[in-house]
Amino acid sequence: MNDERRAEARRLRAETRMSLVQLREQFGVSRATMAAWLRGVPAPAWTQRPNAKDDLRARAVELRREGHSVPEIAGRIGVAKSTAYQWVRHLPFDATAEHAHARRSAHSRRVANARWEPHRQIRDAERDTTQAAECAWVGAVAERETLLLGAAIYWCEGSKAKPWAPQRCRVTFINSDPALILLFLRFVEQLGEDRQRLRYRLSIHESADVEAAARWWAEVVGVAVDQFSRPTLKRHNPATVRHNVGNPYRGCLIVGVPNSRRLYWRIEGLMSGIAVATGWEGGAIM
Repeated sequence: MNDERRAEARRLRAETRMSLVQLREQFGVSRATMAAWLRGVPAPAWTQRPNAKDDLRARAVELRREGHSVPEIAGRIGVAKSTAYQWVRHLPFDATAEHAHARRSAHSRRVANARWEPHRQIRDAERDTTQAAECAWVGAVAERETLLLGAAIYWCEGSKAKPWAPQRCRVTFINSDPALILLFLRFVEQLGEDRQRLRYRLSIHESADVEAAARWWAEVVGVAVDQFSRPTLKRHNPATVRHNVGNPYRGCLIVGVPNSRRLYWRIEGLMSGIAVATGWEGGAIM
């Protein structure tokens, strides 16, 4: 009799939506007896409720495959580290040795950034305050100051006569800083030169956008781009370690003053005066 009842319980469990409670009530047996009768019979699909954390588990696996550590995963999805570990322990942390090295390097950078970021913020704030104070102190630059500054920057960045060619006195200035270029133009204008008659030429690496750089410099100095001479192109080295590449790189602008021997003499004299004023009696050095 019990075998027949057991077989009927197993059939009902497999073919109907009857729950364990309903089967126990129908057959009048204990929970242990019904469990023994139904051993090996899979539970109907309707009794298998979805796990509320299935989405979190899937997200944890996804993060692990992206290379995140267990603490990072736990923090991102809001579960305990032990739970996150159980969910992803079957997945290797590093697919290759190169990946492990890259992960450790990235971790070291994150730790360093977290440690030094407050110090950098303080430093940058002090730098901004200092720059703003000094900028405000400068104010307007008078004619005398322009002549002295212009002579100094020219003697640093401009072409000069050499001891073996003392009469080669041509004023040519080159720089990549637009502020210095504009200071030089203001300097020579105060000495009687017209920027529209000056000669402009770009010196730039051949891998850069030469036409765009020429247009940019023409706008800076306030002349038409067709006043520029043919650019001097520097050969590109694919193995370069230069950092001045990309969009901000616009090369150097060469500004030449035609028929500038007397202008050169004046600059030479200004620089000699600066040398004497600073205590050097030998005058300007070539």
